[in-house]
Amino acid sequence: MIGLIGKKLGQTRVYDDAGNAVSVTVVQAGPNRVVQVKTADGADKYAAVQLGFDDQKEQRLNKPTQGHLKKHNAAPVRCLREFRDFSLEVKPGDTLGPDIFEAGDYVDAIGTTKGRGFQGVVKRWNFGGGPRSHGQKGWFRRPGAIAAGSTPGWVDKGKKMPGQMGGRRRTVQNLKIIQVRQDDNLLLVSGAIPGAVGDYVILREAKKRPKAAK
Repeated sequence: MIGLIGKKLGQTRVYDDAGNAVSVTVVQAGPNRVVQVKTADGADKYAAVQLGFDDQKEQRLNKPTQGHLKKHNAAPVRCLREFRDFSLEVKPGDTLGPDIFEAGDYVDAIGTTKGRGFQGVVKRWNFGGGPRSHGQKGWFRRPGAIAAGSTPGWVDKGKKMPGQMGGRRRTVQNLKIIQVRQDDNLLLVSGAIPGAVGDYVILREAKKRPKAAK
């Protein structure tokens, strides 16, 4: 399993070898610095690699993060993420870039969706709303009945209701890498990735379509 921390830069489209337009998300995927390497026979009792991305001023980091980075002689970074069972041989201080992937590889993109605030059922759950004819008033975007009037007489758990929308961690699987632009530290990934422009995302080798099983 390999992966990188990236930053979502936006969406565009490019043309493939056959001249077809492909919608892509542009991700700045490097440089990632190896901060720490954990081993199963070490103090942590599991194998993992911790990567850091995006330089930051030291005084803007909290004290625990500053101490952790100093302990491992790493430069201050905005984002730290850990990848279990990293399949590349790396050591602290190494730098990784988008070239660990190739065009045609499949990745899983992990990010935090855009926060939409408090929303009703039409926007949040795609409810159809009430009829707009026959004297109907004030029921256009309401959910309607939410439970039985008698037995059982309660609202079922998980009922789709108005509430806070977005701001959730989501994973989109099996996205194809269209281009790898190593000089610019960019990956062009087919399709949409969760999050707003400027948000951090994790691109990892697709669990269902790993590199060895293209």
